[in-house]
Amino acid sequence: MRQLILIRHAKSSWSDPRLDDFDRPLNKRGKRDAPFMAKLLLEKNIRPDLIISSPAKRTKLTALEFAELFGIKSEKMLWDDNLYLASYITLLKKLKQLNNNINTIFLVGHNPGLTDLHNFLCKEEIDNIPTCGVVGLKTDKNWGDISSKAFELDFFEYPKKYFK
Repeated sequence: MRQLILIRHAKSSWSDPRLDDFDRPLNKRGKRDAPFMAKLLLEKNIRPDLIISSPAKRTKLTALEFAELFGIKSEKMLWDDNLYLASYITLLKKLKQLNNNINTIFLVGHNPGLTDLHNFLCKEEIDNIPTCGVVGLKTDKNWGDISSKAFELDFFEYPKKYFK
């Protein structure tokens, strides 16, 4: 069984308009939500074999929150420049290249690519993965064989379910 955990970066800060989009850090809410959602995922007893993330500051900081809580070492983390604001097709190509000894992957990225990837892969569509939203998908296919609607939705969690 393969597990794909899609994680949208936590809420980013717009307080410094001089910063390039790539360099925007997390805001106060993002700094609260990332460790909270990581803990929620840990409670589901899901452990990644690999974390792949866009290297943008907000995605990197989100991925590092998850990695720290899960005790993931740097050799099990991959920062891929091609994932910055990537389309679902780019994300899908990345997944199809994975070695089949990797069963569970955390993919940390951006919208609309993550939501589009989910809606391509999963039989049950969703409108939007909100900031720091976490979607769990499962399939019995090998990574190289994944295709449209090959995954089942396992769970869909996001901070606003818990913080009003």
